[in-house]
Amino acid sequence: MNRTILIIEDEEKIAQWVCTYFEQAKFAVQLARDGQLGLQMAQTQPPDLIVLDLNLPGIDGLEVCRTLRRDARTSVANVPIIMLTARVEEIDRLIGLEVGADDYLTKPFSPRELVARAQAIFRRIDRTAAPAQQVLKDGDLVVEVDAHQAMLAGQPLDLTPSEFAVLVALLEHRGRTLSRSQLIELALGHNYDGMERTVDVYVRGLRRKIEADATNPQRILTVFGVGYRYA
Repeated sequence: MNRTILIIEDEEKIAQWVCTYFEQAKFAVQLARDGQLGLQMAQTQPPDLIVLDLNLPGIDGLEVCRTLRRDARTSVANVPIIMLTARVEEIDRLIGLEVGADDYLTKPFSPRELVARAQAIFRRIDRTAAPAQQVLKDGDLVVEVDAHQAMLAGQPLDLTPSEFAVLVALLEHRGRTLSRSQLIELALGHNYDGMERTVDVYVRGLRRKIEADATNPQRILTVFGVGYRYA
């Protein structure tokens, strides 16, 4: 069955352009022209991936992303999100990642690149869902790689696909310091061309979710000037 892409974009030309390229790549496509409708569609029938414009009428893309990531249903909260933005400042991109986006593209962009980014996310998900993968444990933290699920003290963790991939990479290389570029290659794939600082965003998100005190982490340690190490 074809994977479903939900496009939430208010600019008609861009929306139709993006829909056409995803359809040509054999994806099933749904379109919402504002944030409220897009949010309702995602919550009613979760797609496999969302392409989300940052600047939307009514509810903007950041609020849509925040609301989805806070949803109690993992089928909604864990849907991968690629954010589209006309803003070029680095801080805007990082804010998008902070609220739970898995990737971003700045306008103008190539629709072929957007489709390639979506396909790369699906490859990461499929790779971590391979049945040969093991269960990774650290005390009360249990990561079932094949089920793409993480539990802390018996409670499921709402991790984005990128956060999950980074956590798996850190756990699989426990005790070893990984540079940001190494983490990107291990978790996100060698074709990922986002900023290395996006790794910092994913680590901060993980610390908020798995550390007893995110300001004094005991699991994911910073090795200054190098990268990160899972203790």
